[in-house]
Amino acid sequence: MSLGLADAPADSANGLDPNRLFPADPASRDLAVQLYAGIKYLPIISPHGHTDPRWYAENEAFPDPAQLFIVPDHYVFRMLFSQGIDLAELGVPRADGGLTETDSRKIWRIFAENFHLLRATPSRMWLTHAFQEVFGFTKRISAETADEAYDHIADCLARPEFRPRALFERFNIEVIATTESPLDDLKWHRMIRDSGWSGRVVTAYRPDAVVDPEFEGFAANIETFGELAGEAATTWQGYLNAHRARRAYFKSFGATSSDHGHASARTENLSQAKAEELFQKALTGSCTAEEADAFRGHMLTEMARMSLEDGLVLQIHPGSFRNHSGGIMQRFGRDKGFDIPTRTDYVRALKPLLDAVGLEKDLSIILFTLDETAYSRELAPLAGVYPTLKLGPAWWFYDSPEGMRRFREMTTETAGFYNTVGFNDDTRAFCSIPARHDVARRVDCAYLASLVTSGRLDEDEAYEVAHDLTYRLAKQAYRL
Repeated sequence: MSLGLADAPADSANGLDPNRLFPADPASRDLAVQLYAGIKYLPIISPHGHTDPRWYAENEAFPDPAQLFIVPDHYVFRMLFSQGIDLAELGVPRADGGLTETDSRKIWRIFAENFHLLRATPSRMWLTHAFQEVFGFTKRISAETADEAYDHIADCLARPEFRPRALFERFNIEVIATTESPLDDLKWHRMIRDSGWSGRVVTAYRPDAVVDPEFEGFAANIETFGELAGEAATTWQGYLNAHRARRAYFKSFGATSSDHGHASARTENLSQAKAEELFQKALTGSCTAEEADAFRGHMLTEMARMSLEDGLVLQIHPGSFRNHSGGIMQRFGRDKGFDIPTRTDYVRALKPLLDAVGLEKDLSIILFTLDETAYSRELAPLAGVYPTLKLGPAWWFYDSPEGMRRFREMTTETAGFYNTVGFNDDTRAFCSIPARHDVARRVDCAYLASLVTSGRLDEDEAYEVAHDLTYRLAKQAYRL
């Protein structure tokens, strides 16, 4: 089944060159094309992402083009905001209760008039792929085509073949993981399971709200956490037991991984007495910033120990200065495009955790970064020796052709291919999923072709590696 879904021509006015992202020199390009042909139609494994499980549970039509492509997509609205367009004009809901635009056609027109701002960005490629390959709209988005595009996509969305489950199947998704807080009752996952639909949608355990003392409402979150787990979570042992109970609950809905979005990669292996002391201070709101960071670091080690017990893969997503603008945080809340990459230490930061469990062959830890300077200096050497560690793909700001290429060039020489985990799309934008995977497949094929034509890889090996990077490694790493 194809990643491109509509009957639009492969090479259109929209600019989707069929040989996009392949090398310019003819020998490498020809081989990249052949490698890509061998993996283009493989199923999508999406082991980590942020699509809404409610979509698959209720299987209702998406509301309209603006609500699908603009309002929830921080990649899109952050660029428009950088050029002076207020988030409220783009329909982004306000946390402070203020007014926001509700006319989706008006939101779409603003987007279309400013589509040129996305030139040469990954978002431009993803959106173009979705408009053309999913919805069959082949004209470039602009002020002149805004209403035509809106009407065309809106008409598609009203049809049953564009509902979430139908698109899931047309995208050839074998499995997709969503990400939920331990405070989530997973009712949408239960509805999916009880519906009898064959699509595989699993959850992932994201405990930030109950392991970060600086997370808003931490003490109240712990109370709710304990109630859901049936544990006295305000005691240290009860708190740990609550994590075990909720992890088991998530596993019953298909979870194979946990995910941890800390500001740094800091880990600690504190005494139980010290950890309990910090926990009690966190509950009373009396932690210093240093103590809160130490507690988060210790909880990564505790989560790793629990992974040894229950088999969940541990993902660490550090290095983002989240919600950098206090004003936007106050007006619009979290995750509104103001998360900024920071420098991140891994060698020293991970040592307490690795001293505790780093040689355990049954433990799987996947590391991500927003600090590309760490690829060859720290991450690849760590993953190239510790059996617990694997490198996650180029992430977030670097989920781009250039970022993916840099990732391969800077990590392969030390970590090889088989200490990496393939690709994950990490997206909220459902219709971008086939586009993102297509980009990753093309970039990997281009890189492999360059290795073959420069005498560093045999051609038969390149075909095998292309399949592994596209499909097998993700399934294996995430235990899917």
